[in-house]
Amino acid sequence: MEHALWSSGASDKNKSMVEQLRRYGIIRSSKVAEVMEAVDRGLFVPPGGSPYFDSPMPIGYNATISAPHMHAACLELLEKNLQPGMRALDVGSGTGYLTACFALMVGSEGRAVGVEHIPELVDTSIENIKKSGAAPQLNDGALSIHVADGREGWPELAPYDAIHVGAAAPQIPEALVEQLKPGGRMVIPVGTMFQELKVVDKKLDGTVSVRDETSVRYVPLTSKEAQLHAN
Repeated sequence: MEHALWSSGASDKNKSMVEQLRRYGIIRSSKVAEVMEAVDRGLFVPPGGSPYFDSPMPIGYNATISAPHMHAACLELLEKNLQPGMRALDVGSGTGYLTACFALMVGSEGRAVGVEHIPELVDTSIENIKKSGAAPQLNDGALSIHVADGREGWPELAPYDAIHVGAAAPQIPEALVEQLKPGGRMVIPVGTMFQELKVVDKKLDGTVSVRDETSVRYVPLTSKEAQLHAN
């Protein structure tokens, strides 16, 4: 699990959560703040969870939804690659929260694609998005969620300007690098016991650079069977 930035006095409303993230300097972009205010995290955390508390929350199937500060940090890192009309891929889309944020960033002329290998989570995420500020993008096809192995991405709509991976891979999957557009950026946690959030930039000439952003703790990016039978 990612480290909680604050552990007491958690916000009880989505807007307060976003304001707290701004106060801590996690959110610097007014666009990221606007989108996180428009997509109520409370719609994407299962009943009994604390959606506005800065901590990962279990969503079933040995999966979690990341802490709000991690979603904010990833949106900040990807903002330039989430402009209107661009294409974004969310690997391990879970309950659909970040995919919905992507959809609002890229707008109706862009495409936001989520891939998740647990069919029940895909069904739940679609129902969640229908209640959210991203419902229009779902209805017009600018946002879609698919059952698939995230390690293989979603080649049908590649290349992508932005790729986010919500689980830690032992190494960066080559299929995802291939699906990244020249000029595009991917953020992906990499490692097993020790993990780093890596920023992968593909230059216009196709060469790739990788840098470490911060130490993190995510559930592993693995097969459906391994995930379901994890201890």
